[in-house]
Amino acid sequence: MTTLVELAAEKESADVTDWAARLGWVVGLLLFIALVYWLMREGWKWRGTLQSDLPELPDAPSDAGPARLELSGRYHGSTTAGQWLDRIVAHGLGTRSRVELTLTDAGLDVVRPGAADFFIPADRLREARLDKGIAGKVLAEGGLLIVTWEHGEKLIDSGFRSDHAAEQAEWVETINTMINTATTEGTAR
Repeated sequence: MTTLVELAAEKESADVTDWAARLGWVVGLLLFIALVYWLMREGWKWRGTLQSDLPELPDAPSDAGPARLELSGRYHGSTTAGQWLDRIVAHGLGTRSRVELTLTDAGLDVVRPGAADFFIPADRLREARLDKGIAGKVLAEGGLLIVTWEHGEKLIDSGFRSDHAAEQAEWVETINTMINTATTEGTAR
């Protein structure tokens, strides 16, 4: 039988970690992550360049009239109407943010702290509906308020989520009633 001392003498100690190789892998991984981030940023800028034909966003009029509805929540972005993955990034429309919406007879005032505010004139509103998703955000069916509007030559879907989801149905009904009333009055003239 071998003695305990002989067994201990035969064993080699475990290999020591190769810190240079490990550090090399960590630096390589960090460089790869930085490259991917830079490529994503360049893609975002390129998309904005491709959408540069989109006119400047209108500002809210100084006297828009009394508020019909008000909502606070989140702005999730805008896409080309009917193409829920074709995000529009020009003029800051791709920037997610908190939002304060105010609907008046003049239109829809979109106030976004930390991002560009814009105004959708009432005659440019085309439709409102509840949907489940817009580029980068998918919720349960009916979780997003989608407002379709015309800007320049383009139809745009903008997605909003109220802090109180139950009030979104009232927004859909009110906006669509405004649109139908304006269309009826326009054809009656």
